[in-house]
Amino acid sequence: MTQTRTYKARPTHNPAESSYSISVQAPYRLDLTVNVLRRLSTNLVDVLSPDGAYVRWLGGASDFALVRVSQPSPETLTIGIEGDRREHPRLLQLVRRMLGVEVDLTPFYRSASKVQWLDPLVSRMRGVRPPRYPTIWEACVNAIVFQQISLHAASSIMGRLTVGLAEPVEHRGVRLYPFPSPEQLLNAPDRVLRGAGLSAGKLATLRRVADALGAGAIDQRQLERLSSPDAVAFLRSIKGIGPWTAVVILLRGLGRLDVFPANDSSVARNLRLLGGPAALEVGTLLDTLGPERGMLYYHLLLGRLETRGDLPPSP
Repeated sequence: MTQTRTYKARPTHNPAESSYSISVQAPYRLDLTVNVLRRLSTNLVDVLSPDGAYVRWLGGASDFALVRVSQPSPETLTIGIEGDRREHPRLLQLVRRMLGVEVDLTPFYRSASKVQWLDPLVSRMRGVRPPRYPTIWEACVNAIVFQQISLHAASSIMGRLTVGLAEPVEHRGVRLYPFPSPEQLLNAPDRVLRGAGLSAGKLATLRRVADALGAGAIDQRQLERLSSPDAVAFLRSIKGIGPWTAVVILLRGLGRLDVFPANDSSVARNLRLLGGPAALEVGTLLDTLGPERGMLYYHLLLGRLETRGDLPPSP
């Protein structure tokens, strides 16, 4: 049975708790950005605390860091970091990247305003930024688990997988889980992985990705240097990763907004759910949105959560 432990600053070199204030260009909505990142409130890794702060455990047992992000004003984020002070600059940059702080969405807003049914949704969600997972491994795992099943079913599998592999941490009344590492997945018995709800095919794909990362065959810096079409082709060379999965990895793992999972079976359902034209030509829509077309993916997700009552109210 998994044991819960209370978080304490461990005796590392220069352990520290520090708070940093960074500027963001308005409009910026931390709550919407985190909801896009975590998809559903059942996410055990990316947590919104009752006071609206984003809390996340980054790293593993030997290089821990607890990060807490809040938004005290429309143009300011406060980032608290607990851990080795020498790691704070790297973690600050990582958090900025995860929360899309540097992304300018002015071109997307301009393009979306030309689409009659999309403009009201974008206006309601104004301030969301495209988030990124901290590692390509996390992006791959999420994309593979969410293949071809419902949002709630996939989220449940991710929850069971996280509980089965990771040790929880109690911090200020909030239970946090670090994201399971490739090594934890490779070393886990089949009964734990299959018990989480993973199919044999998805489990085999996850193991192939974990092996490739361990061998250096998948390298995030190398992927960053590739164009989006080349990065998709590279990812598709891994058995079990198809076009949809590769595109979602680029969106959520590399922050590529020039891609969109157009062959996603849920896209048409979400478009109907949100009032899009029945005979909508997706290709024409993507051409209108141009290089920021990936933001449509995030807005469709937010619109779906809003319509079904799964989008928590703004704090």
